[in-house]
Amino acid sequence: MPAVIALDSIPVIELGSTPVIEIDPATALALAAVALIGGVGITAIGPGGILVTAALFALTTATPATVAGTASATFVATGLLGAVAYLRSGELSARAGRRDALLLSVAGVVGALVGVWLNARLPTAAFGFLLGAVVSLSGALVWWRTRREGDGGDPASHGTVTAIGFGVGVVSGLLGVGGPVLAVPLLVAAGTPMLAAVAVAQVQSVFIASGATAGYLAQGSVSPTLALLVGLPELVGALLGWRLAHAVDVVRLKRALAAVLVALGPYLAVV
Repeated sequence: MPAVIALDSIPVIELGSTPVIEIDPATALALAAVALIGGVGITAIGPGGILVTAALFALTTATPATVAGTASATFVATGLLGAVAYLRSGELSARAGRRDALLLSVAGVVGALVGVWLNARLPTAAFGFLLGAVVSLSGALVWWRTRREGDGGDPASHGTVTAIGFGVGVVSGLLGVGGPVLAVPLLVAAGTPMLAAVAVAQVQSVFIASGATAGYLAQGSVSPTLALLVGLPELVGALLGWRLAHAVDVVRLKRALAAVLVALGPYLAVV
């Protein structure tokens, strides 16, 4: 009988307890590897955190609420690291960048709380279907973005940025997929330069993920041990992703990630 690692044998908070999640060493290693790749994607091109959510859903016995809550908790840390990194490299220094980050964040927190409320009313089967749909959609958006690499066009209006922030917040709170996975492609489509879009999405991710995590903590649906298992390699990946975004042309990387996401979506919808 294979050895297992029992996660969360004690209650997360006094409001409730999280069921024991048994993970064999091979699965733990796979989760860590996916988290590392996901962290790279978060700060290099935006989509990436969704891989962590997908892996938690597909490879563990965690409930949809625990998947979303635990993933959201890790995105607080990666968002903070990404925001600091992009502030250092200058993408958040411009006035427009700070404005967009504020609008995305405020609207995103409101949307995330709505998403948490919806998650509690979502059947497990529907969670998998919606997660698969969002994974495939994000892959399609990433691929589409590679077709218009130029940063031309008029900057997004205040109303557009706010609407994107709220919509991304709802999806992030509902499914625990992280803000950048949809915010970056949508912002670029609305006229925001790529690196600026990735930068402001990091700030939004902190606020969205914090709101979502607080909501799931109130339900006892955040696994600290599982969060550490995927969160630490995810942080390493986020630092590598920021360096990658400034060092190489990531068009091929984006297309490869898009292909993986599009292929992964149908699997998650039926798993």
